Order: sequence, then structure tokens, then C-alpha cells
Amino acid sequence: MFGWIKRIVRSPVPAAAFVDPKPAKPEYREVATTHDGRDVTRGWLSESMALPPQDPLLEKLGGGKYDLYREVLSDWQVRSVFQQRQLALTACEWTVEAGGTKRADKNAAAWLEEMLATVGFDDASQGMHYGVFYGFAVAECLYARDGSTVMLDAIKVRDRRRFIFLPSGELRLLTPQAAANGEALPERKFWTFATGADHDDEPYGMGLAHWLYWPVQFKRGNIKFWLIAAEKFGVPTAVGWFPPGTSAEDRNRLLAALKAIQLDAGVILPEGMRAELLEAKRPGGIDYERLCIYLDQAIAKICLGQIMTSEAVGGQYKADVQNQVRQELIKADADLLCESFNRGPVRWLTDWNFPGAAPPRVFRQTEPDEDLNGRAERERKLFDVGYRPTLKQVAETYGGDWEAVPTAAPDAPSAGVDRASVPPDPAPAPAPAFADPPDPPDPTAPMVERLGAEAEPLIETLLQPVRALLDEVDDLDEFRDRLLTLYPNLDPSAFASLMGQALAVADAAGRFEAAPASGTADRPVARAFAAPSPITVQPHITVNLADPAAPQVVVNVPESPPPTVHVAAPQITVNVPESPPPTVTVAAPAITVNVPEAPPPTVHVSLPARKTETLVERDAAGQITRATQIETDLETPEPGEPTS
Repeated sequence: MFGWIKRIVRSPVPAAAFVDPKPAKPEYREVATTHDGRDVTRGWLSESMALPPQDPLLEKLGGGKYDLYREVLSDWQVRSVFQQRQLALTACEWTVEAGGTKRADKNAAAWLEEMLATVGFDDASQGMHYGVFYGFAVAECLYARDGSTVMLDAIKVRDRRRFIFLPSGELRLLTPQAAANGEALPERKFWTFATGADHDDEPYGMGLAHWLYWPVQFKRGNIKFWLIAAEKFGVPTAVGWFPPGTSAEDRNRLLAALKAIQLDAGVILPEGMRAELLEAKRPGGIDYERLCIYLDQAIAKICLGQIMTSEAVGGQYKADVQNQVRQELIKADADLLCESFNRGPVRWLTDWNFPGAAPPRVFRQTEPDEDLNGRAERERKLFDVGYRPTLKQVAETYGGDWEAVPTAAPDAPSAGVDRASVPPDPAPAPAPAFADPPDPPDPTAPMVERLGAEAEPLIETLLQPVRALLDEVDDLDEFRDRLLTLYPNLDPSAFASLMGQALAVADAAGRFEAAPASGTADRPVARAFAAPSPITVQPHITVNLADPAAPQVVVNVPESPPPTVHVAAPQITVNVPESPPPTVTVAAPAITVNVPEAPPPTVHVSLPARKTETLVERDAAGQITRATQIETDLETPEPGEPTS
């Protein structure tokens, strides 16, 4: 015995015993079918037998007929809340999206969008939406030919009671000649969808009517008893007494008198008889009303998922939350209808008219409009940290036509261009009388533009670590804490050097503008007082900062006295000695520049002297109607000639 066991243990085991078996190939045919007796929940059904719905209420109480659920829809609360859901769906605008990027895909989408605008797609969607209530819906597509194109001429929603399904899922039409199993229908002719069932073996679906049936029935029974109670407790019960030995005729007369109490103003009783009114001991109708309200709320919850959009209860916060639930139901209904339409008529029409093209996609815009004020505030905050939307994004978000704000460019001639060859600017149009004078041109604008252009890359260099940190962190609190540790590593020396040069040039230019004019000329220049024509000068400014404490500015002005000089931005040469840069403290977004104190630079300016005269015109009342300023150049005396 032991030897036999040893031989078994010592016998080699083939290696193939430890190898996994070959994986099974995929099975492409449907296995769990619902016909030929394979569905244990239905029993044996042949291919040609009608498939009965599995709704227990519909089978037991309605005999499989949808007339049972049509009575549910007659309830006013059901009609009201379901109509809210329907109208909210059709109020959402529908749109068509191309299924691909090829030209044929886009042509198919444009053609379908134009066609749907003529077939009443919203009306068809509202009719098909009743499938959410009953469980399924059927619509017939009526086609027409336009040349070589198959058009959708109309969509007609049919009564679901006229159709059945076979175990294979095929739709059949019930007719007097085929009342049991129905007639076969042509392919790609009927648009159908089903919803609500918890599995795909039920082609009839399970609509809202299944869950609304009992609340509606209880509500109707409650109202019936409520009306009886209102009648009973609204009018007191009359009670009559008669003495012993009263004849039957007198008792009948007494009973008639008691019945007349509820309608007549006065009654006559036989002698010896009396009548009293029996008052109710408790108020009637309170419990019935409470039950009726409860059932109405149950109906609203089944149809809308909440009650606040159908009842005036709750606060604003709860209303917003429950309205969001309602929006989710609207989106679900829209996706259900559009998906079935895309998988049916849209695909059929695309295959017929645009072979090889990707079918377009029809969908509804169910999302509420974006709060543009909130978005604008968010974009402003992003702009503060260095980001801005593109012009295309602005036009898509806010609509309308947009263009960038023009930026004043410096009017400087190109290098190597003779300034005398530059044509003068045309004379500005005189300002109309009594008009507000326009603002004079800003002489510092070219300098500011140049400073901005040269400072932009330096500022970008300073903000680059900050932006990288903003992309790296998860929230703003972490960004705030880590920003403090990032600040000491920022190097503002290049920006500080540029600001030092800009301040020195600005000081020199300001003193040049403030210097008094001298010199003469023999040609008068007339201009309106309200809009003086600018006199432009192309100075070459050399700033030698040999000693930071006492900079000297030398301004060389051309001696030629042309009456009109075309001015562009001045060419500025700044020679800065090698010295420690000024201390500059930079903080985002404010910039503080500390420049060493220095005595004002000495500016030597030699300009021709000019004389200004003002001519004033007055009306009959003595009011000034026009003021004209005339400037003339004084004659320049020869050397040694006396001056007046």
C-alpha cells in the first residue's frame, strides 16, 4: 500500500497540468432571449405570439389595456405637474451638432438642422414625451422625396394601444384583421423608445402612471368621503318626537316636516309633536384635507422629484436645491428622447442621403444660462494675477461684435529717415463755436508707451514664478502661505534699473516742457483757442550722469525755424556710470521706487522767441462767441544789433 502511494508521489506531473487553459472565444449571438420558452418569468412564447407587458397593475386591474392609466392622467394634480415637466422640456432649444470633422459630416448636420425646423420637432417631442408617463411611445416617420434626397415630411405620434411587441422585440400594428399578433411593419419607419423598466426584457417599459395609480385612487376615495362628511356636518340633523299612540299617518307627516327643515324656511308640525336640530360634536373635513394635501405632494414627488416647484412652501435655499432636482429630470428626459431619435431617424436619413458620413447629433440645451456677472467678476480676478480671455472667447461668451481697444503708438520716424522729409500733419479742423474744447495731446504718452513695452518682459519675468506657484497649489490658502516664502527669491534689479532711467528721463523732459520760449519768426500761426495745434520738436537729449548727485542735461535743438515741425517720440540717450543701482522695493501689484535725492538738473534751452495774441469775438449782448489765439515768431536780431 505504502509502496503504491510512494510511486504515485514520485511519478512526474506533466507541466501542462499547471498551464492555464486556452481562453474561450467571444460568443457573438444573443443567449438570454425572451422567446422559445427561455424566459422563465413569462413562460413559453413562440416567435409570432404577442409579448404581454409585465406591469402587474396593468395586467390585473386593466387587463393589459392602457385605458387604466389614461384615467390617472385625468387627475388635475397629475396633469399639472406632468405638464410642467413637458413644457420645461420643449422650452429648451434644440440644436444639431456634426458627427465628425469631414465636409460630408458638416453638410449632413446643416441639412438635418434645416429640415427639422420645418417638421414641428417640438410638437413631436411633446407627444413622444408621454412615453415617460405610459412607459413607451411610438411615432411614424412620413418621408418625401426632394430630387435625389429623402426628406422627413412629418412626424406623427401614434396611439400606443394600437401596437404590440413580439418576443424578438419587433413592433407590430394591431388591426381588425390581425387583432392577436398584429401586422408586420416596414423597417426604418417607426421611431420608438421605452423607459422606466429595470431590465431590457420589457419593451413596454414602466411609466410614471404605474406609481401614480394608487395615490390618485386614494385621493379620489378620500374626496368622496370628504364630500359626504361636509354634507353631514355642514347641515345639522333634524330629530322629531311624537307621543305614544301616534298614527302612522302622523308619523309620516312628522318625517316630511323634518326633511323640509333642510330646505324650507318654515315647517308645520302636528299638535303634540316637536322637532330639534342635532349639532355635530366635532369639526368635519380637517383629516380629509390633510390627507388630500399629502397625496398631492406624493404625486408631485413622483413626477418632479420634489414639491417646491409645484407648491408655495419652503425657503429660497430649499427652492434652489429642489429646482436643481427638477433640472436633472428635464435633462434626463431630453437625453432620452434625443438619443432615441439619433439612433433612429437621424441615422436612417444620414445613411440614405450622406453615405459614409458620421450621423449628426440632435440635443437640447437644458443647462440654465450662465451668470455673466459672476463670470465677469471671475475673469477680473484672473486678470489681476496675469491672465485674460481671448477676443474669440469674449465674443462666444458675451455675444455681439468685439474689437480690441486701440493703443496709441509712438509717432517716431524710422532710423535713418530725414525729419525734414516727413510731411507735416494736416491742420486740425477748427472746433465749432460753443463746443467744449478737446483734451490736448499728452506729451508723455510716447514715453509711457515705450516704458510699458520695455517693462513688460521684466514684469513677466517677475510674475513667472508666481504663476507657476498658482498652477502648482490646490487652493488659495496654500497659495497665500507659499507666496510669502517665494517673495525673497524675486530679483527686481533689472526692473529697478529701468525705472531709474525712466524717472531721470521724465524729470528732464518735464523741465524741458516747462522752460520759457524765446526767439522770433515772421510767419504767424493761427489756431482755435479750443483746439490748439501742437508744436512738435524732435530733440536729441543726452543725459550724462557722471555724478549721481548732480546730473546734467544737455538739450540740442535744431537752429532751423520751420513754421511747422513734425514731431515723433524724442530719441533719448542715457549714459549711466557704473555705480550701485538705486534701491528699489517691488511689491505686487504696487511698485515703490526709491531714487537717491539729487539736485535738479541744469537745462540749457535755446528756442526762438514767440509772441502770442488772442482775438476775441463777442455777440450783441457782449458774450464771447469765439476766441482765436495767434502766435508769431519774433525776429531774431543779428549779433550786436540792439533789441527792444
